[in-house]
Amino acid sequence: MRAPVGLVHDWLTGQRGGENVLVEIARLFPRAPIHTLFHFPGSVSPEIEAHPIVTSFLQRAPGLDPGYRWLLPLFPFAIEDLPTTDHRLLVSSSHCVAKGARRGPGAFHLCYCHTPVRYAWDQQEAYFGGRGVLRLAQRLVLSGLRRWDVATAGRVDHYVANSRFVAERIRRYYGRRADVLAPPVDTQWYQPGGERRREHVLVVAALAPYKRVDLAIQACERAGLPLVVVGEGPERGRLERLAGGRTRFAGRVDADQLRELYRGAICFLQTGIEDFGIAAAEALACGTPVVAAGAGGVLDIVVDGEHGRLYDPDAPGAVDAAIDNCLRMEFNFVNLRRRAETFSAGHFAQGLREMLISRWPDAEGIQV
Repeated sequence: MRAPVGLVHDWLTGQRGGENVLVEIARLFPRAPIHTLFHFPGSVSPEIEAHPIVTSFLQRAPGLDPGYRWLLPLFPFAIEDLPTTDHRLLVSSSHCVAKGARRGPGAFHLCYCHTPVRYAWDQQEAYFGGRGVLRLAQRLVLSGLRRWDVATAGRVDHYVANSRFVAERIRRYYGRRADVLAPPVDTQWYQPGGERRREHVLVVAALAPYKRVDLAIQACERAGLPLVVVGEGPERGRLERLAGGRTRFAGRVDADQLRELYRGAICFLQTGIEDFGIAAAEALACGTPVVAAGAGGVLDIVVDGEHGRLYDPDAPGAVDAAIDNCLRMEFNFVNLRRRAETFSAGHFAQGLREMLISRWPDAEGIQV
């Protein structure tokens, strides 16, 4: 007899935004196995670790941690080799190859798509910087990955995107329509902390080129505002050399520290274009307005003038003007909090359940 439900996630190497989504999906299917390319035990939430975890042949690769990214050419083969055809319902959480998992005859596959593979489609330069023979090899690998990505788009019966921005990318690259359901925000944890002094601008981002943290540093330096940067990445050295005395690099912080930083921020600043941008919603949950480039997933989170200020990312001086405008405005912090609550975990679980049942009538017979 075929097992009712199987979950698929690209890899389990740390608890980040995609894994937070997986936690909520796994709560809907408490006994479902999680199929994944590889798993570093202890690296993700105990709720995920409590599920049976089925890994691919890549789990046995030497030097997997931290060298798993070098195995990218094998990812499509590995995801197809997983025993995912044993389930009547397949639910994938995909930002790379999970959506290409095979489903059995008569099975239904719902994919929660964080994004089509960024580095294969439109962010190659941000992720890969090789030269000469290495650059040629990278292009060949990514070209093959794009072809596979398109060829396997039909293995999904229904796509759910985390934002309208990603839904448009799914339409453009896969030729498929997607419903939109924002990822879950932990609004029970991220809450305002009462009256306190707000003394810094806050950035929470991976320190990678496409996040454009350099724009945030330069704008705050010009405005004479203290800036706290949360996050790590290959750009840290360059950004530290760019920054002045008003910028503090906090690196990775725990949830308690992050919540206090949100609560003490004059505003949250997002200068990169995000697929969704969950940190912006967490900031709103703590009663902190958002200043962001007016493109990408943040358009699903922030209404300009109500929850912060959005600016034209191509306009000279736009970051500075948006910060200045935000500081001059008085925001209704209850309104900011109310906006964040529309992205709660409860809203996510209810929305996913309703989408599944409406798209696949047999879901009524499966515990969801």
